[in-house]
Amino acid sequence: MPRIRSRRSSSTSAEVPVAVSAELLAPVSPGVELCYQTFGDPDAEPLLLIMGLGGPMTWWDTELCELLARSGFYVIRYDNRDTGRSSRGTGRVTRSMLVQAFLGRPVKPPYTLADLAEDGLGLLDHLGIETAHVVGVSMGGMIAQTMAIRAQDRVRSLVSMMSTTGRRTVGWLDPRLVPMMLGRRGSTLEEYLEASVIGAAAIGSPAYPEDEESARARALVTWERGLNPQGVMRHMMAVLTQPNRGRALHSLRIPATVIHGMQDRMVHVSGGRATAQAIPGAQLLLIPGMGHNLPPALFDTYRDAIRQTADRAQIRAQASGASATPGNG
Repeated sequence: MPRIRSRRSSSTSAEVPVAVSAELLAPVSPGVELCYQTFGDPDAEPLLLIMGLGGPMTWWDTELCELLARSGFYVIRYDNRDTGRSSRGTGRVTRSMLVQAFLGRPVKPPYTLADLAEDGLGLLDHLGIETAHVVGVSMGGMIAQTMAIRAQDRVRSLVSMMSTTGRRTVGWLDPRLVPMMLGRRGSTLEEYLEASVIGAAAIGSPAYPEDEESARARALVTWERGLNPQGVMRHMMAVLTQPNRGRALHSLRIPATVIHGMQDRMVHVSGGRATAQAIPGAQLLLIPGMGHNLPPALFDTYRDAIRQTADRAQIRAQASGASATPGNG
């Protein structure tokens, strides 16, 4: 089980430079291009990072991406469709439609989590990568789970962070956050920055508070990469209409780790527990004081959990190869 570290250590050679690509575009399906960026050696183990609802790839902090690259991974982060510099979707979603979906009434989404999972697989195809370790945060965790369910042979290992199974009785949103989720973030840059700082504080980690300057800097990058309010609504609709993946997750036979903050107000910790319970052999890492964000103080903890999960996949692959060799039956 990975250990929880409250501070980053110097165990990884921070001075070793990491190759970082430009931001590139990958056509993954008709009408959908994803913006992506890579870190590290292309011959290292591929690691696909999937961000959550409305979040551009830059919410995967560059420092964390480089830390992972120095730990033996070829790191790929990308903007989901309808986010950042990736293609924008179509199909209008209203707040009334979101309420209907929240109440469990039938509403047709412009696209589903399965479509977003196919985008991720399409990005791997574009890069010529047959299999990869997959890590997802929040909605990204839902997408990562769906990728594993739909194409288990392409997912070496799975790390699901601050996410849930799709079952409505777990992983719920704190009702006090609903007005913030449905509210507008402002039409000017300053209004957006102010709302983002307030939002970050509302869902952040009590034990690892983020200073206002850092929250504003991240929001500024998000603004500069391009806001897409209707895209956020389409993401929300995909989440609200997702199926319960519990039974499908039980069919997985890949190494998996579930990470969840004990103080997560966006996705209740019950969602993480249910995910770990659903996946055979999954490890569960619950972090006291962590909310619904990725505090830099926990980067080593995340790196260790991802590395150890990937190592379990390597050990399993080696054991499988040995058992298939004559004389090792």
